[in-house]
Amino acid sequence: MRRKVTKAIFPVAGMGTRFLPATKSVPKEIMTLVDRPLVQYAIDEARAAGIKEFIFVTSRGKGALEDYFDHSPILEQALRKKGKTALLETLKETNMESGAIAYVRQHQALGLGHAVWCARRLIANEPFAVILPDDVIAAETPCLQQMIEAYSETGGNMVAAMEVAPEQAGNYGVLDVKEDMGSVVSINGMVEKPKPDEAPSNLAVIGRYILEPSVLRNLNRMKSGAGGEIQLTDAIAQDIGSDVPVYGYRFRGQRFDCGSKAGFLQATVAFALARDDLRDDLSRYLSSISQVSKAAE
Repeated sequence: MRRKVTKAIFPVAGMGTRFLPATKSVPKEIMTLVDRPLVQYAIDEARAAGIKEFIFVTSRGKGALEDYFDHSPILEQALRKKGKTALLETLKETNMESGAIAYVRQHQALGLGHAVWCARRLIANEPFAVILPDDVIAAETPCLQQMIEAYSETGGNMVAAMEVAPEQAGNYGVLDVKEDMGSVVSINGMVEKPKPDEAPSNLAVIGRYILEPSVLRNLNRMKSGAGGEIQLTDAIAQDIGSDVPVYGYRFRGQRFDCGSKAGFLQATVAFALARDDLRDDLSRYLSSISQVSKAAE
């Protein structure tokens, strides 16, 4: 019987330099997208997929991230006194049960593969998920849930994938497709950040993974790859041709790159327009801006 995926790794050790000066004192992962931190979207997606244990790979200066998931008795008491039950329920969604969340330090910025490897002792010999909070995915069925449903049929390693323009391939790991089965593709290999004319396809790897423990064993032997970093895609690719198959999964949904300022702003607008309490006011404002721009042309 195939083992269930109940553990997820969240690599959040980056300094978020693209968002300076805000990230001088605020971890990028708790910057708010509308009214929820980026990391809350990742946690909610993981919970919907059945994840029970949450492992954060952090670094110095991430104390506010740890505090975010703790209980806040004084705030809760104040809300209770004022009868603000709706806000109390919202606050409960941010709390994590004792023992459900763990923090591991990545002392050197040696790449995504190294960050995942840092959590190896908490994974042991189980399949696990990896979620990059920078990649926020709006989907009717959460992306990781889609993947776990597919994984229950295929097993092996699975990476989320989406089609990108050829000139953007150099920003991603790209799949070399062996067999296209629709949502699921089997692959011959993965190329990390290829030149546009050398990309084997236009299917790019996005920040969601379901991985077998064999990937951690591969990472034990890994050397630096593209950019001088230990690449997770290289460790996954080592399983290709072994008894652990590797698949790409075309998820249904829209991905926003919230590691960039433009992507963060686009996500803010998209998620706000999806909210009943914000849609009308924001739509009117965006319409007024559009009219002013046209008048200025």
